[in-house]
Amino acid sequence: MKKDIETKLIDKNTKPTSMRILVYDFLSTQEAALSLSEVENHFDNADRTTIYRTLKTFEEKGIVHSIQENTTTKYKLCDEGCDEKTHKDWHLHFYCKICKQTTCREDISFPENVQTNFRIDEIRLFAKGICENCLESLQ
Repeated sequence: MKKDIETKLIDKNTKPTSMRILVYDFLSTQEAALSLSEVENHFDNADRTTIYRTLKTFEEKGIVHSIQENTTTKYKLCDEGCDEKTHKDWHLHFYCKICKQTTCREDISFPENVQTNFRIDEIRLFAKGICENCLESLQ
């Protein structure tokens, strides 16, 4: 597993440091997007600044995409097609008002093959509501 992560980081022109490998591994197991604090809470003795710099490097290199949620930024691993120039996370980011989780909804997306005379580098689609799990528990 560690070798796979190292290869993925190298393929994205990112040096595979121990912290970067740990953060990538942690994010790869998460269904929902996470804030800096949530990532930091997972690592007992890690420096907040190091985690922040890791997430920002990942964002710059097309490894994670950021989701702005009110005053909090959350992070989720990108699809394989993202790179330093273009994030291809052209899908809905959904925030559940009950469980407070932000998830990527790949089933609702903006088509990537739109013909334009300009280049789209990033699209941010964000919605708030109640997720299917919370709706089911309300009934």
